[in-house]
Amino acid sequence: MEMCSRDLWELTHVLYFLCPFSVVSMFLNTLTPKFYVALTGTSSLISGLILIFEWWYFRKYGTSFIEQVSVSHLRPLLGGVDNSSPTNSNTINGEADSTLVHLLSALECKVWRNPLNLFRGAEYNRYTWVTGREPLTYYDMNLSAQDHQTFFTCDSDHLRPADAIMQKAWRERNPQARISAAHDALELEDCATAYILLAEEEATTIMEAERLFKQALKAGEGCYRRSQQLQHHGTQYEAQHRRDTNVLVYIKRRLAMCSRKLGRTREAVKMMRDLMKEFPLLSMFNIHENLLESLLELQNYADVQAVLAKYDDISLPKSATICYTAALLKARAVSDKFSPEAASRRGLSTAEMNAVEAIHRAVEFNPHVPKYLLEMKSLILPPEHILKRGDSEAIAYAFFHLQHWKRVEGALNLLHCTWEGTFRMIPYPLEKGHLFYPYPICTETADRELLPTVFHEVSVYPKKELPFFILFTAGLCSFTAMLALLTHQFPELMGVFAKAVICREY
Repeated sequence: MEMCSRDLWELTHVLYFLCPFSVVSMFLNTLTPKFYVALTGTSSLISGLILIFEWWYFRKYGTSFIEQVSVSHLRPLLGGVDNSSPTNSNTINGEADSTLVHLLSALECKVWRNPLNLFRGAEYNRYTWVTGREPLTYYDMNLSAQDHQTFFTCDSDHLRPADAIMQKAWRERNPQARISAAHDALELEDCATAYILLAEEEATTIMEAERLFKQALKAGEGCYRRSQQLQHHGTQYEAQHRRDTNVLVYIKRRLAMCSRKLGRTREAVKMMRDLMKEFPLLSMFNIHENLLESLLELQNYADVQAVLAKYDDISLPKSATICYTAALLKARAVSDKFSPEAASRRGLSTAEMNAVEAIHRAVEFNPHVPKYLLEMKSLILPPEHILKRGDSEAIAYAFFHLQHWKRVEGALNLLHCTWEGTFRMIPYPLEKGHLFYPYPICTETADRELLPTVFHEVSVYPKKELPFFILFTAGLCSFTAMLALLTHQFPELMGVFAKAVICREY
């Protein structure tokens, strides 16, 4: 009796495992080779679509979509670790240090007005007419509109009819509507800001823009003198005087830039020096960067060094113009006789070491510049706004200063031989800097808003590796595509192989 019950239990156990196997075998025997072709082909198509989407998302946003969704949404649901309540003081101090670093990086992510920005009508629009491409992004032009409203308007504009019209004109999105409003304002009176708008957007040549800016200067000086006498009579008059000061400084700076573009460089230098003496506190316009470029054009290196001594200070914000001009002057002293072979044999002299250190300092501040100076990457027209340490600043600097590096014999050769050594000094630039704060993590996003990505590939630093999920989907797509091809070519053999694999599982 005991033997019978045990045999019955073993028989039941065998049948329990054989039944699913028999069902699976019957199901597999009914499948045709076309099913396997369709299965593998569909799998390859789906994984290919996922790969294309992942690649597009990575190129646009710099991260994997699947990874972002996993970290943002799935990890909390699966009970991810909450780091908001550290258990010891060391963790608190570490988080405080990390927060401080990110705050300092955020300050460096501020978008600045390009001090050497081109004229919209005489330069940007001419480029559009010739190439059919738009050199400025909507985000960049919107920032310019905000700048104009900040610098050229005030709360008391409604008291002067022409200024009231211009206040609305600066808010217009349509260029023709802005130009038409400026003409309407000039019919009422000589309005400095109306002349500015026409010089910037309607004038098709630099000479025409200069003529309009001279008319703006005449009107602006009159408003400035009147508001200067009344500035202490109340808050309203003080705001008017501040606005009139901004208008006058802007006009004089643009007139100096017109002189520089028309070849009257010495006149431009004099105008910039006078402007900096007259309004020493208005450093937000960064007129010293215009002055540095003009002095380099004159090859007046002693005066360039004097300007650097004043503005390349630890307490003042840096820029690519400051750092790379300092490196150019150091390189100029040794570049004509520099030879990498000779330097490797005898070592670097003190002057050569100073030049190399200056180049490393400049490259750490903005690592995108060397590729443009060495013409490893093509230049485009600089935007109206730049992000310091970003690709936009590198384009703006190289666009105007490449000629000055070419003029110094051997300077580009020295840069070519030494600039990549910077990255060995700062292997983890996002966590730790060497001479500057860690490289800000926000530059790529801001540069993609400032630069026309339709025909320009934004430079990214540090270079990002492909996310795991892109590599995974690429491998999956390739594997399933290969299976689909083999199944299509050898349907019977692949059918037998699939059945054998599944049966082995059971």
